[in-house]
Amino acid sequence: MQFTKLQKDMMQAMKDHDKVRKDALSALVSATKKLAIDAGCRDDIPDEMTDQAILKEIKSVKEQIDTCPDSRAELKDEYKARLAVFEEYAPKMLSAEEVEKVLKEKFADVLASGNKGMVMKAAMGELKGKADGKVINEVVGKLLG
Repeated sequence: MQFTKLQKDMMQAMKDHDKVRKDALSALVSATKKLAIDAGCRDDIPDEMTDQAILKEIKSVKEQIDTCPDSRAELKDEYKARLAVFEEYAPKMLSAEEVEKVLKEKFADVLASGNKGMVMKAAMGELKGKADGKVINEVVGKLLG
């Protein structure tokens, strides 16, 4: 995801007076800027960094939804609306079948060891940001089990 596209979409949401969308995109823009400043690339933000910020914000809002009490329905709805906007911009994640294929091709030697910790360490290094950690864990368990 290009950072400039996020900014343009945020501006459009402002013009359209779409508060929910503007707030969600504003959160993504600021999270991306924070990552860029921390990494020292404030002026030229790579697409991977934008994707990383989006995934981090999605994880955060999912945790907020999970921990929000049912008595606070309006707050939970707000979190769900924000999640819907975030997911529009999220990078496409690999499916379980694609993860299994990558593991079998690139990590056959590590899989042969049967050590789940070593397999997970190698796989997460390669697939971080491309596949959900839970999916990777399930596939590794299936392959080793």
